[in-house]
Amino acid sequence: MASGERVRVAVYRREVAASLERVLENVRDWEHLPWLHRSSFAGIERLDAGSWGWRARVAMQPAGVELIVEVRIDPDGSRYVTRTVEGPGAGTEIWTDLELRAASRTGIRVEFRVPDVAPQHAADLGAAYVRLYTRLWDEDESMMVERQARLAERPRRSGADPEPLDLGPLDSVRARLPLRVAWGGRSYRVVDVDGELRAHATVCPHWLGPLDAASVEADGSVRCPWHGYRFDVRTGRSCDGRALRLDRAPRVCVDPETSRVRLDRASPSPSEERGRGPAGLPG
Repeated sequence: MASGERVRVAVYRREVAASLERVLENVRDWEHLPWLHRSSFAGIERLDAGSWGWRARVAMQPAGVELIVEVRIDPDGSRYVTRTVEGPGAGTEIWTDLELRAASRTGIRVEFRVPDVAPQHAADLGAAYVRLYTRLWDEDESMMVERQARLAERPRRSGADPEPLDLGPLDSVRARLPLRVAWGGRSYRVVDVDGELRAHATVCPHWLGPLDAASVEADGSVRCPWHGYRFDVRTGRSCDGRALRLDRAPRVCVDPETSRVRLDRASPSPSEERGRGPAGLPG
């Protein structure tokens, strides 16, 4: 009969190039699991959340096996414990200690405690956990570093639009699509939507995620790779019913006589302005 006694199968250590604030923000962010970590997680449904942490039903890749997982964070932010409450591996606890080492450096120590592990299987199981957590922290670190850079560099909104920007002949522009351009100190991407050239902001208003490589889907939307939020390229509005929208983008104009393409100012309607959400804040 199983004893339920937990065995420490491995310890994983690393340092990430992110502040403790970014790391704890990432720990509380249950939403990103099936998007940023799509090779490991197939889906997630939040069951509960609070200042203590969160609990969710998580579907794993590749088989879609479901677990109930709970993450509890110490009040001082120095440790959090991830527990498998139900499903395969129920009773497993993963203890993560966090140590602030510099303004943008955080030490990570992860201890994997698994119930009822035969001694001959402990090393292999521990190695599998270390491989998994190496990949997860690689992906998390990449997001945290980029988010911090975008928070630091995010330009202030100006009351005036810049001058129109000439992009060149229409044929040349189409040959370079999707085309990333800078206009007024911000980044946009010109894409083709049903035969019409459109420009859209390359930063997601949720957590400032990157949209510059996002595919334009059949309905004219782009999806953020960090949390899966979708936005209509033509209007900037959320496709998910959220009170978020992309930053206002310039119009793409084609001169009927010269066939030259330019970016020009675009004035949002009052209804569009009311739909604008607070960029960069967790949803």
